[in-house]
Amino acid sequence: MQIGISGLTPNDIAVKTIKTVLDDYGLSSVYTGYKTRKDLDCIIVTGGDRGVRNYFHKTQDAQIPVLGVGESESSGFLAQIDLKEFSSIVNRIKKSDYAISEFSRISVKIDGKPIYPVLNDVAVFSSKSAMLMEHVLRVNHEEVWHDSSDGLIISTPIGSSAYSMSAGGPMIFQDSPVFGIVSVNSLDITRRPLIVHDTSIIEVDDISSRLFCEVVLDGVDRFRINNILECTKSVPSVKVIKIKKDSTAVSALTKKVKLAEDLLNMPPSSKLLLKTLEFEGSMTQKDLVTKTLLPDRTVRLALRHLLDKGYVKKKISIRDSRQKIYEISRPSLLKPE
Repeated sequence: MQIGISGLTPNDIAVKTIKTVLDDYGLSSVYTGYKTRKDLDCIIVTGGDRGVRNYFHKTQDAQIPVLGVGESESSGFLAQIDLKEFSSIVNRIKKSDYAISEFSRISVKIDGKPIYPVLNDVAVFSSKSAMLMEHVLRVNHEEVWHDSSDGLIISTPIGSSAYSMSAGGPMIFQDSPVFGIVSVNSLDITRRPLIVHDTSIIEVDDISSRLFCEVVLDGVDRFRINNILECTKSVPSVKVIKIKKDSTAVSALTKKVKLAEDLLNMPPSSKLLLKTLEFEGSMTQKDLVTKTLLPDRTVRLALRHLLDKGYVKKKISIRDSRQKIYEISRPSLLKPE
């Protein structure tokens, strides 16, 4: 068995730790970064959920199964394994004792230029928050609506429980062959989210605002857009190794409903941060500002509220001791009974 390791650098603490453990178990491994190698049985990616998404943004080959490894006590969706428990699951890797889940991605073209495929969502907003954006939505070249709203979100099934859900979109079962489309705070009070088949061609054009508009991919990278966004299904799907058994989609939905009831009186900004941390895993304050598009001051106050209530805890990053990392401190609230 030949195992690849992908992380920030070959000298990264997590990369070194994983390689040492694999060596101790007699498994051959090599640092690959984002380069493609056909001789690998699987690739271990550090950095939690964000690390896995970043890997799929940059790699040219999505066919090799990926095992995500995080560095916090709470596991993520794509990266179920914590670095501290990695040694306990190596024998399962050695025996190929795991499941492989396949997830669809969205191919993106901005003004005709191809960008990398995304795992979660594609968002279009004015470059200044709370400023209206006018746009036309077309599905399979047929106009669906001409709308004025704060923006638009197109999500995959796994992205449907993140930013899209916070904006009023539906939660989509993971194996559903569909994409979700949400117009954020539309001036048309009858506007509702859409579900379209993942073979559809989704176009957002005639985009305009008082300032220029931007496309945000997976809550990370921003690209200026002049006129048209085109989204289609990316082929092939990505493969993610699952060591732990996931809860069913129904249980996951029940979990979110219970969480919503429990936190009914929480300020909207705090709810958004909590949902983001639930889906993304551990994040810095800067990461939360980038992902949620909330002002820095709003994120700071929301984090203080969540810390005071005990929903979130902070700790020092093992990568950079100057950085604080925030994560959910009461995971039992997020688990189905």
